[in-house]
Amino acid sequence: MTSDLSLRITEIFHSLQGETSTTGLPTVFVRLTGCPLRCHYCDTEYAFYGGERQSLEQIVETVDSFGARHVTVTGGEPLAQPNCIPLLEQLCDQGYTVSLETSGAMAVDKVDARVVKILDLKTPASGEVERNLYDNIAHLQPHDEVKFVICDRGDYEWARLKMDELNLQVRAREVLFSPSQGQLNPTELAQWILDDKLPVRFQMQLHKILWDDEPGH
Repeated sequence: MTSDLSLRITEIFHSLQGETSTTGLPTVFVRLTGCPLRCHYCDTEYAFYGGERQSLEQIVETVDSFGARHVTVTGGEPLAQPNCIPLLEQLCDQGYTVSLETSGAMAVDKVDARVVKILDLKTPASGEVERNLYDNIAHLQPHDEVKFVICDRGDYEWARLKMDELNLQVRAREVLFSPSQGQLNPTELAQWILDDKLPVRFQMQLHKILWDDEPGH
């Protein structure tokens, strides 16, 4: 491993995966510091600034200490730090099942093919819809997932159109619809999905149900 590579890290912690198709699995989360977006519903504003610079060796050693096989690299926006790319590669080389949570505003073309990309397309009500980099869709692999955080009925209809326009149900393993906490009643979103027979996975954030959104979970 190249010893001179480092990243600014907000936290590394062991928890249950709260979202995606691996919900409930013990996972180590590596939360990188910094994000160029300011989504209205952001729940990790504490990761925008600060953090501690750590070498790739330090990061991997900490990940190893938890004994889990799944690792999620998240943020903030992890790809805002260029050295996120070699970190992902190193974690894959160590034999971990690695996922990357990214806003969809940063290019994913250099992400290791072994990594499961969770691409979070921003809806109109997020306030950052214009930041979506649609070139990323061409780099989705069959194991990748696309996520929409739905704030209202307008977001839902927009996401439905984008699904069809981008052929996401074919390009990605899963299309995920999540209600924005405190903005949309989850039951409403669930019913809309059922009424329209959408081929998507409804999800709520398990970690918020279990730990009330405390940092480090």
